[in-house]
Amino acid sequence: MVIMMKIRELQEKDISACAEILCSVYNNELWMCRWTKELAEEYLRDFFEHKKFVGYVTEEDSVIIAGLFAHEKIWWNNSEVFIEEMFVTPKKQGNGIGTALLKEVEKYIKEKQLAGITLSTNKYAPAPKFYEKNGFADCEHVIFMAKEV
Repeated sequence: MVIMMKIRELQEKDISACAEILCSVYNNELWMCRWTKELAEEYLRDFFEHKKFVGYVTEEDSVIIAGLFAHEKIWWNNSEVFIEEMFVTPKKQGNGIGTALLKEVEKYIKEKQLAGITLSTNKYAPAPKFYEKNGFADCEHVIFMAKEV
């Protein structure tokens, strides 16, 4: 049996399937999230409606198994792509799907002659090791700050 996998640009009709994947990835003991499908759809729609949205899905036999939500961001010397969310169905993780999505963003960046990719992630989850394996580095000159009120 031949499995057909393809990456394509994300469309609005894909948001519902992506919301289901987001819930399956983050609603667990590691991430400790409590997403509802409705809230996840609203969350992802906010990214999709961004003026400079960049997004891709991976399909396996026409079923969405991964998504990437990002946007172009004007930055100091040259614009970049900021990845807001990237997720792969848990059963399919570790098979190069996330790496393939990142390569698709890299093609986009080269075509547009942008500076690169930035993102933030939970340092206590497996994600940092995945990103390091794909050439990302911890930027010592940048810190992520938050304030709870």
